[in-house]
Amino acid sequence: MLRVIGLGPGDASLLAPAAAAALDAAAAIVGYKRYVELIPASFLVGKRVVSTGMTAEIERCREAIALALSGVSTVLVSSGDPGIYGMAGLVLELMESAALWERLELEIVPGIPALAAAAALLGAPLMHDFAVVSLSDLLTPWELIERRLAAATAADFVLALYNPRSKKRDWQLRRALDILLEHKSPATPVGIVRQAYREGQAVAVATLGSLEVAAVDMLSIVIVGNAQTRCAGGKMFTPRGYKDKYEV
Repeated sequence: MLRVIGLGPGDASLLAPAAAAALDAAAAIVGYKRYVELIPASFLVGKRVVSTGMTAEIERCREAIALALSGVSTVLVSSGDPGIYGMAGLVLELMESAALWERLELEIVPGIPALAAAAALLGAPLMHDFAVVSLSDLLTPWELIERRLAAATAADFVLALYNPRSKKRDWQLRRALDILLEHKSPATPVGIVRQAYREGQAVAVATLGSLEVAAVDMLSIVIVGNAQTRCAGGKMFTPRGYKDKYEV
């Protein structure tokens, strides 16, 4: 049995009960070093723990699959939800390429995704239709990312931006904001959440025209509002239309 689980944002109180049960039942736990460190220590006692660094995703998945095939009940961890920029998709690709459907039992256990954690801290910016785009061009051509940004912005989606900026990828966010400004007002609210529900958490709201790119890094989620998104009482929210349709 291989279970691919989401740890949620990182705070133990937001670990889903099903994910906690999977950790408790596992004999081996595999994951990215930073995410393994987020697991409550009580779940690691007496377990085989395999952790690897950044860009070793294929190695982690193969190790987890190999352990499970050898008869070891194994959990592969992702932060947030494993099916949103996590390990679930890669595990399925590897199982498909090796035709493991009959040999390996797989369960994918959901978790609270980073975009939901960031939205909760900001208020309710994702109350209406939204799109999620990663600005990392390590696996996706930048030209395709630009087309997705332009299409989503032209359709007035709220946008949640993952992997917005890193030391090596320091120009993509500025370019993305320029694309958004072709369709959105510079006054559009933008929420920036760093380390949601983890030590060092920071929550801020700016506008599309005033966002300080240098204040954003790989530990941040950026949420850009649509034409209806506004801020009040220190909260960022996107009305769904109740007030226009009903007496509120």
